[in-house]
Amino acid sequence: MVTKRSSSARRRRSPAVSRGAGVLCAAAVAGALLTGCGSEDNDSGPSTGAGEAAAEAPATSPPAATSATESGANLTEDQAERKDLVPKAKVGYDKALRTAVAAVPKSKPVSIELKGPPDSPGWDAEVATDDGTEHTVRVDAVTGKAGQSRAKDDQDADDKRELADWLKQATVTAPQAAKTATDKKKGTVTSIELDDTDKGGPMWSVDVVTSEDWNKTTYDIDAKDGKVLREHVDRD
Repeated sequence: MVTKRSSSARRRRSPAVSRGAGVLCAAAVAGALLTGCGSEDNDSGPSTGAGEAAAEAPATSPPAATSATESGANLTEDQAERKDLVPKAKVGYDKALRTAVAAVPKSKPVSIELKGPPDSPGWDAEVATDDGTEHTVRVDAVTGKAGQSRAKDDQDADDKRELADWLKQATVTAPQAAKTATDKKKGTVTSIELDDTDKGGPMWSVDVVTSEDWNKTTYDIDAKDGKVLREHVDRD
């Protein structure tokens, strides 16, 4: 790095000289001006030849700016987890849900959610028969293959009756609810769950993740008429 001399140094006065020496100095200065050389030129910048070489050198463009979200900086823990997991799922929720339903005869979808770890992503699905008995099925999110289905053992008679009633009332299907959500927010469906509204009727809760910011938006959709009851963006 070239260190610039201070202006005070450049303005420092020379010691007094004799008249004869002054004449000799004037002649030397005139010669220096004729040859284009001088100490001030060297201080103020490069010579003409160096300037021409610099002009001929190609300009270097600055690197393209990368947003904090694209580089992974400034993401919350949940956003970072979604960024790691969602792109790894090669099988969408719809195919995984059909696979889970096929694994349990005469069943209907209840819920499905994309789970990690990122190096082995899978869809955890729950389906139920007409009497409300639930079964869980794990579907590989890369190969699309289903694991062994298992009946849930923590349901009592009231749980089964309630779920069976929801399934009868739910005239809007899970894929229809997912389409309603993605029509409002373009992104990847990572979860669908049948639940009840404050009034006791069934609804679908659909999570949509957007890759621009890795936020999750949840839509609560009435399972009887398809209306959007609630929209919530999770920026955590």
